[in-house]
Amino acid sequence: MRPESPEREIFILDDEADVREALRTILQSGGYKPVCFADDVGLLETVRRRCPVAILLDVNLPGRSGLEILKDLADCPAPVVIISGRGDIPTAVTAIKEGAQDFIQKPFRGGELLGLLEKLLAASSTRCHEALGKKISSVNFPGREPLTRRERDVLRQVVIGASNKEIATALGISFRTVEEHRSNIMRKLGVKNAAELIIAVLK
Repeated sequence: MRPESPEREIFILDDEADVREALRTILQSGGYKPVCFADDVGLLETVRRRCPVAILLDVNLPGRSGLEILKDLADCPAPVVIISGRGDIPTAVTAIKEGAQDFIQKPFRGGELLGLLEKLLAASSTRCHEALGKKISSVNFPGREPLTRRERDVLRQVVIGASNKEIATALGISFRTVEEHRSNIMRKLGVKNAAELIIAVLK
């Protein structure tokens, strides 16, 4: 498993320095942490060490095309947005069929790009939460006392970051009942805090 990258880090691959700088400025204005690459070698080496929240990938690159690089990113869970030049729409559509989440055409507007990223990241977060929910429904903890159905419901909410108050509202139970379930879950799984709890689930 790759180590997690800094929050809101986005990788950019484009061979044009002015485009990289424009993207850097736009992303920083949106509170992101852009990391720019001029070639695929640097991008792919970094992706192997840590995963960003998204990748902006130019289609037309010298040497290997963006479509080839896209295939190398198949194991990276970050959504990929294709940067397409004028007249490259058919290529961008092909890229989406190959796994890219969306594309944006040059010249692009800052607000358009930031809006697209927020939409994609929200959808990506939802998919991750759904995957965790399914995992919790079926996961077993060998050697530990089994969780009740309600405890699994609470656990599902905990791992997606819900507060005790939010869990109580979502499940229609009292705040104190949520606290009791959380205490029982931690006791049964032998963990001391929420961080250890999430690690236990992901294992």
